[in-house]
Amino acid sequence: MADLSRVEHWADALIKLYLDPSIWTFRFDHARTRAGLCDFTHKRISVSKHLAALYDDDEIHQVLLHEVAHALAGPRAGHGSKWKEIARDLGYDGKRTHDGSAANELAPWVGTCPGGHDHYRFRKPTRVLSCGACGSGFNRAHVITWVHRDVL
Repeated sequence: MADLSRVEHWADALIKLYLDPSIWTFRFDHARTRAGLCDFTHKRISVSKHLAALYDDDEIHQVLLHEVAHALAGPRAGHGSKWKEIARDLGYDGKRTHDGSAANELAPWVGTCPGGHDHYRFRKPTRVLSCGACGSGFNRAHVITWVHRDVL
């Protein structure tokens, strides 16, 4: 579990080292399905405080390097060769830190279909849904039953 004040310190240091701190800022956000974000509109690097609480220091440092590489590469670079070269030069190891499974631990709505497949939602489902893993299209035989749980 990463210490949030330490994460903020690292982010500020990376911004001072590689970006212009009079233009770029850092903040925590409330995202639950992505670890980090490089916001070119607001010139801000952000990290999910929810997922940062689940990751260790090395993983969060990699998220910060990933996002700083985006800021340096520019808004059109995506994850292309320019971004990859910059990220590698910063020390980014190229491993994916977040695959969605950690975010599932934070989802307050958990659904199960008759086939035993689990489904996660951050908002209360407003309509009847059926399991896509059990078959394509809506099928009453595969309706998902939702349960609310308390998280963070």
